[in-house]
Amino acid sequence: METETAADAAVVEQETAEATLPPDGLATAGGALDDESADAAIGGAAPTSALAALATLEVKGRAPRTGYDREQFGSGWVDTDRNGCDTRNDVLARDLTGETFKPGTRDCVVLTGTLADPYSGRTIEFRRGQDTSDDVQIDHVVALSDAWQKGAQQWDAGRRTAFANDPLNLLAVDGPLNMQKGDGDAATWLPPTTSFRCTYVARQIAVKIRYGAWVTAAEKNTMATVLSSCPAEPLPGGEAAPASAPAPAPAPDAAVPVSFADCAAVRAAGAAPIRTGDPGWEQKFDGDGDGVGCDS
Repeated sequence: METETAADAAVVEQETAEATLPPDGLATAGGALDDESADAAIGGAAPTSALAALATLEVKGRAPRTGYDREQFGSGWVDTDRNGCDTRNDVLARDLTGETFKPGTRDCVVLTGTLADPYSGRTIEFRRGQDTSDDVQIDHVVALSDAWQKGAQQWDAGRRTAFANDPLNLLAVDGPLNMQKGDGDAATWLPPTTSFRCTYVARQIAVKIRYGAWVTAAEKNTMATVLSSCPAEPLPGGEAAPASAPAPAPAPDAAVPVSFADCAAVRAAGAAPIRTGDPGWEQKFDGDGDGVGCDS
């Protein structure tokens, strides 16, 4: 993760709370399809659509949340694509417009930018800082706790880290709405902006196909209800709709612990400057809180 101010810490822990529904966010508002109607809608869908892909997901009940912890999905935001920037800043740079970067960070640490928020429809001005960073948060479209209850308990550490840092599963969104969503699935929370719901549900399906997570019956029926209004909605991310998906490659260095005693050791190893998410990163290296350590 990037260096945590008090506000940024909320970003990392944003999915530990239970979901609270917004007034118009109930997935079942207007009535979700029952099992028979949902299956009929799915059966008539175009074969390449998200609606057809929904039929490939296993339907099971939730496993207990016992044992869930954010750290089960890696230590915050990591640089899984090895571009030198942590995932949070990658997503901010992808989803904001007019972004500016902290000097000396190789265009990694996003300072400001404008978000066209897909969940609320509002335009939000992002400004990095202790009191402002959490105005824009990075949402796990399929929440980590939800995944934990639907298959992730059986994944290895590398797969869970890859899941938590996969751009397909991440969106920069309105912070308060993201906190309101908590760990809700489609059966308990949908974006207030109804025009985005098809895209949102299709992305959830694509993520669950990619990692082999299952859905509950209520979740499947709600997804079918949403997609019945947009039956040609494609899957994002180039996902196909196989009966099961291969596990992604483990996150780089996930099984190779690296540790440095101090900045002298970091420099001696040729790892300076060291950034949030780099192997061996520790908060003690970052005296000025900019996400870059041992840089002076």
